Amino acid sequence: MDSNYHIFSDGRIERKDDTIRLVTEDDEKKYVPIENAEAFYLHGQIDFNTRLMSFLNKQGVAIHVFGWEDYYAGSIMPKRGQTSGRTVVEQVRAYDDTAHRREIASKFVAGSIHNMRTNVVYYDGRSCDLEAELADLEAAAARVDPELPVDELMGIEATARKAYYRSFNEILPAEFKLARREYNPPPNEINSLISFGNSLVYANCVSAIRATALDPTISYLHEPGERRYSLSLDLADLFKPILADRVLFRLINRGQITHDDFETELGSCLLNEGGRKSYSMAFEETLERTVDHPQLNRKVSYQYLLRLEAYKLKKHLLTGEGYEPFKRWW
Repeated sequence: MDSNYHIFSDGRIERKDDTIRLVTEDDEKKYVPIENAEAFYLHGQIDFNTRLMSFLNKQGVAIHVFGWEDYYAGSIMPKRGQTSGRTVVEQVRAYDDTAHRREIASKFVAGSIHNMRTNVVYYDGRSCDLEAELADLEAAAARVDPELPVDELMGIEATARKAYYRSFNEILPAEFKLARREYNPPPNEINSLISFGNSLVYANCVSAIRATALDPTISYLHEPGERRYSLSLDLADLFKPILADRVLFRLINRGQITHDDFETELGSCLLNEGGRKSYSMAFEETLERTVDHPQLNRKVSYQYLLRLEAYKLKKHLLTGEGYEPFKRWW
């Protein structure tokens, strides 16, 4: 898989001959080898023009923009590598078929709860007592039923996630507490890390879906809406525990992110530039890790697992082959 490039400096990103050049406000120039790029993540105040956009479109490279409070603001996507009217038609048909939509939505919820539970199981017994949280997660998983309305399925997932977030206070040091999940804006360090990590997972899912002929705005668990790629929200729920949360646990427990990596203003607590760099670097390292895939009989990266999930859903929609969501097996 190609690499993601995160840009935190303020300045300008531009095409220079057949590569990409970042020019900082101090007139420092840095070059990025475009042939190895999957996407650019713009965290700073970055100017760019249509010449750059045209070049990135030709190269098949996306731009993901993070705005105020480092929330995901949007993407500039290259033309699709694949287009298929039939795929979009079948995607819409599955959404309009109440039973089919509920079936797919229930798969996303079941996979999400399973992956949350794997994190809790990992830390249970490692100086943590998480039996109550495990019991609540198992109870939520038992309630998942493909005949339930989508809003009830989302309620089950929310209940499971509430139990899951309780485990953070056992897993993390005492000085990092998560009283409850809050955002817009996040009021403390852990909420800030969760929001930042989730936004990176979401943006990577946007890129993964682009590689298929799926329409990113047609989803099954999250309601399709204006100005968002709701299918990315569906896929991201499966991967947030494995990607965003495990990075968070590792960085906090190893002291690689501390209180000094945050800044507080106007009732919000946000990662500063150093904190965002540390988290992004660890996140990208995690995406590059590989695992032995039992069906493919070869090693695949975590990043490839995102794309594989989109292909599995597409295959289900086109062939009727049963869709099984990503569930961590290692």
